[in-house]
Amino acid sequence: MTPRLLFAGAARFDCDRGQTALGSGDFWVRSAPVRRAGPVEIRIASLWEHAVTLHALYADGAIVSQRLDPYATSRHLQLGAIVAQPLPVRSAPLVRLLWHVEGAANLRGILREAQIATPEQGVRSNLMLAALYGGFGGLCIALLTYHLALWATLRHRFQLAYCTMVLTLLCYAFSSSGALAWAWPMIANNDRMRINYLTLGLSAVAALAFARTFFEPRVFEGPLRKLILVVGATMLTATIAYTLFGPRNVRMFDRFYALAFAGQLLIVIPILWRAWVTRSNYLWLFALAWGAPVLFAGFRVASGLMLLHWNFWIDNSTIVMMTLEALLSSFAIAYRVRVLSRERDAAREGELAALLLAESDPLTGLLNRRAFLEAAIGREGEQMLMIVDLDHFKLINETIGHDGGDEVLRAVARALQCAVPAAALVARIGGEEFAIVLPADAPVEPRDILDQLRAARMPYDVIVTASIGKCVGPLRREIDWKALYGCADRALYDAKSAGRDRARTRMLADRAAA
Repeated sequence: MTPRLLFAGAARFDCDRGQTALGSGDFWVRSAPVRRAGPVEIRIASLWEHAVTLHALYADGAIVSQRLDPYATSRHLQLGAIVAQPLPVRSAPLVRLLWHVEGAANLRGILREAQIATPEQGVRSNLMLAALYGGFGGLCIALLTYHLALWATLRHRFQLAYCTMVLTLLCYAFSSSGALAWAWPMIANNDRMRINYLTLGLSAVAALAFARTFFEPRVFEGPLRKLILVVGATMLTATIAYTLFGPRNVRMFDRFYALAFAGQLLIVIPILWRAWVTRSNYLWLFALAWGAPVLFAGFRVASGLMLLHWNFWIDNSTIVMMTLEALLSSFAIAYRVRVLSRERDAAREGELAALLLAESDPLTGLLNRRAFLEAAIGREGEQMLMIVDLDHFKLINETIGHDGGDEVLRAVARALQCAVPAAALVARIGGEEFAIVLPADAPVEPRDILDQLRAARMPYDVIVTASIGKCVGPLRREIDWKALYGCADRALYDAKSAGRDRARTRMLADRAAA
């Protein structure tokens, strides 16, 4: 079992069975014959193992060996989690390669994606993947900044869940791409892979929380709510278990992790079903934003459960899945916020309409008695109160009917509003009784109001007159209102007694006594 003897003969090498069928342990892997001259580097996919020793055989019979433990592997890691080992340039060409893999977990294979590349090809690969990962990183940072700013204003729960999902996906991309090993060269490659599993598992839990808060609450009523809690707790348990105890039995914890991840995907089916049954407004958005990511994640899980052959692009399809998920979910959130804003605006309009209705007389649009008193009592300074009562209004109703009487009341209300300044309070406080409050020094006299009423065109050309009672005094408290109203009411009685269609003024009783 020495490199030279293994280079010489093919005994004990198994080329028929799949790598994952051989289980975990130590293995020798031999390449087909090659012939390459000049500077080259050997590139293999990063897998869980204790150490890998590369033996390179040259045409002159020389064997060059390089051993990488998990720490040395991290220092040779390139973007895409590819381990690149440059070989020394020799006069004789390279003719064959042999790897001694120690402690292979053999979860996806013993040795994968072995390639002989030139340094230029390695640089181009890094540049291409740097553009891919850099674009995703920039997208994540932009989405985080945008949605955190939105959350600071709107405070919707699904915005925080989305930001958590994007942040964990960004951390996953940083570790799975190999950039973590560049930033932290002393980390063991197996530990970097444990961080991969941790960040990916947390992003899956955050994605489930996002779905839970994105839909209307009615979608998750009943057993589905408990099922989501169970699935999320299982995924979190599997993630933590793999991260903390993975080195003890990596195959068992990896299988547990893959099954939990499969549960995350399967829970999408009852969520979509409930959203359809409850007629959710956001079902089409969720299906559009999560359709492709769920499909890619399904390929990844199938590979993890060894239902599909391992492939570099399946292993790295997560970056495509994450990009689509983050971007399309952002569009879904924008639509969700738009709908919520429209609902909020409609609610505010309804609230204002209800408030206006509660404060207004529904027939004339003037203030009602309650709103009038709330606005009038507490005004500073001397106030003038005028009580306006239509003359012979019962006869008007009998002549032109109650509908015609309502039209007369509306016409009188318009005339009163035109006769007083904007600062005045005008209200309908009884059937045909109106009240006006304005500062005592206002240039409005009862006769001006009577002139306005006489000039106003009334329905059916009926003649409408009114009597007005006026009184001046304070309106700081409710007791002031009672006194002022009583005084104006007595003045109104004087006007009625004097023949109607006129105004009378009285002084407050306490001032008259003084």
